Amino acid sequence: MIGSGELRKGLSIELAEKLYQVIDYQHIKMGRGSAQVRLKLRDIRSGHTIERTFQASEKFTRARLDYRTMQYLYNDGDAYYFMDQKNFEQTPLTTDQLGDTLNYLKEGMSLEVSSYKGKLVGVELPVAVELEVTETGPGFKGDTATAGNKPAKLETGITIQVPLFINNGDVIKVDTRTGEYLERVS
Repeated sequence: MIGSGELRKGLSIELAEKLYQVIDYQHIKMGRGSAQVRLKLRDIRSGHTIERTFQASEKFTRARLDYRTMQYLYNDGDAYYFMDQKNFEQTPLTTDQLGDTLNYLKEGMSLEVSSYKGKLVGVELPVAVELEVTETGPGFKGDTATAGNKPAKLETGITIQVPLFINNGDVIKVDTRTGEYLERVS
């Protein structure tokens, strides 16, 4: 058990039989009454965020997650198969376990997979991934990076806004936290 004073960003806790990661932490002291702690939490299994307020005296159960490097191999319907790079064991994850990660998942990609009490709970994407543009409108001579944006469909199926000079077949770098275009790779 840990106290509210030991909470930090990135820490994993167990709350109401669910796993959460602390995204933001605020200690609030009112003029009257006891101090409170306002937490912004991300559900590790489903990916959604919640905000909750607790008394500063409340205790939390710390969740210890194990991480290992795995390589994404292929998908078969609702199952996405990952291979442990140390013992070559293959493990399937469902679309519910992966959530928004599917938007950036490419075959052959190495990822950090988290597990809790022996069960896989999620995938940690790199900050940026390189994806090929499969479908976008034409670029015109004279288009610059600041002239505007257009939608582009990427090889994983996600559609993002890209600068006008991006064409079909270009490889671009995408921020996995925000889903925004970063730069053209080739």
